Amino acid sequence: MLITIGLVVTLGLSIFSAPLGAAPAGKVHRIGFLLAGPAPSEAEWQRSPFLRELRELGYVEGQNITIERRYAEGNIERLATFAAELVRINVDLIVVGGNTLAEAAKQASSSIPIVVTSGIDLVDTGLIASLARPGGNITGLIQMTPELSGKQLELLKEAIPTLSRVAVLWNSRSEGMTRIFRGIQGAARTLGVKVQPLGVQDPNDFDGAFAEMTETRPDALFLIGDPFTARHRSRILDFAASRLPTMFIGRGFVDAGGLMSYGPSRAERWRRAAHFVDRILKGAKPADLPVEHPMTFELVINLKTANALGLTIPPTLLFQATEVIR
Repeated sequence: MLITIGLVVTLGLSIFSAPLGAAPAGKVHRIGFLLAGPAPSEAEWQRSPFLRELRELGYVEGQNITIERRYAEGNIERLATFAAELVRINVDLIVVGGNTLAEAAKQASSSIPIVVTSGIDLVDTGLIASLARPGGNITGLIQMTPELSGKQLELLKEAIPTLSRVAVLWNSRSEGMTRIFRGIQGAARTLGVKVQPLGVQDPNDFDGAFAEMTETRPDALFLIGDPFTARHRSRILDFAASRLPTMFIGRGFVDAGGLMSYGPSRAERWRRAAHFVDRILKGAKPADLPVEHPMTFELVINLKTANALGLTIPPTLLFQATEVIR
């Protein structure tokens, strides 16, 4: 059972309703859509916050926009091919997930606008010149910063007051993920928590990381998610299910059985991405559109998993949760 805390206002718009916005008339725009994960069902796609917000802005798929969707199914080696394919069919812009996808799209084209929905340290990684004036063909939203990891670790410690050592699993090939790991290290020092680093670079590294945690028995696990680690979600969840309370960045892991997640609202992120698309299709340049920080965050807790772990979540933490899965 899913308990939602807060007011949800349903507008009740049919997908067949006339568009309410003022989309550019005449041209049928072609939007590229590149994600690292699996493709949703058609019903899920029609209900997606991105598509629904586009309709609110006056864009209806099959009428005044065409969306060319490409999903890597967790295989990041396919990203370059998909990005090149979108460029070849001459899309007007490309919507991507995080840094890895943005890099693939930028390598395929330095001129087609790119909207990032979950960027990390876009300036330090050289993808943009500054948050206020990106300066190239990339703009969008930042999902995760090293500072946010401090709040995530605080929430994990609130769930486990006796937390003294946390294992951190991340893709150590990724510069952005490694920056987040360093942020966790800094936050851990402040909280008096020891960090057990478990960087993985190859699928075979997961077995070694699991074996090390089985031997050392840390109090909890912190997963820094990216396309590489997401590809091994089932393995990570299976390991953590009966052994370790785990903090995730994205709620998808918690919906699938993980303990808890804290991060920017996924729905709000995609709604904001639709507004970037709207502005670009109306003539705005990515170079001039400031990158946005997340404004809405969600804490999701899976009580079924907590019970399986023998963990009692404090009522004060449950009260803070956006959603509790029972």
